[in-house]
Amino acid sequence: MTPKYAVLVVEDNQDIAIQLVDYLADKGLVVDYAADGKTALQLLAAQRYDIVVLDLMLPDMDGLSICNHIKQNLSTNIPVLMLTARDSLDEKVQGFGVGADDYLTKPFALQEMYVRCLALGKRHQLHQQNTLTIGELEVNFHKHSATRAGQPLSLSSTDFTILKLLADAYPNAVSKRQLTEQIWGDEAPQTDVLRSHIYTLRNALDKPFSYPMLKTLHGIGFRLALPSE
Repeated sequence: MTPKYAVLVVEDNQDIAIQLVDYLADKGLVVDYAADGKTALQLLAAQRYDIVVLDLMLPDMDGLSICNHIKQNLSTNIPVLMLTARDSLDEKVQGFGVGADDYLTKPFALQEMYVRCLALGKRHQLHQQNTLTIGELEVNFHKHSATRAGQPLSLSSTDFTILKLLADAYPNAVSKRQLTEQIWGDEAPQTDVLRSHIYTLRNALDKPFSYPMLKTLHGIGFRLALPSE
């Protein structure tokens, strides 16, 4: 049975918006629609949503500003799926830099949009439950603590933030650039301080246990994984 996720579609192209709203509603999702940024912000202030599907280019403000508002000002970390007609790496980097959780380039298949919304909605629900379990790892977002096989992990605040971002993205990878921007923003250190935090996180998360969970994907980034993966 499909969960009744509440979705806000923010898209100024009426034809695309109608297709999206009708398709997602037919799949059992609860869908609201905004054609501009002002309306989107009003709806976000008044309603609770599980997912926001957000066009990058809007008539009154850009999607990056709205995404940044969602991540910085709303009490719950609503996942944002960015839409753009521009298949540019720089655009994607900017989107992830302000907290976008996923990205689709137009044109896209409606079924792919739906599947991605389900994945983001599930992730959001897990996050709302404050505790996320991946195999023998348990991350408590509310208490800023983690255990593995029942043993508390000794983590610095930055190490925990990295673990949280990796757990939140599981089973997907998080790029080095994403981690750096999410943790330090515009004040990213000049030295490769992320490497040292990955080292200390790996020592706490993996070294005392029978198999490693923190994987390095060369040229991509880092991810959490179980032995079967």
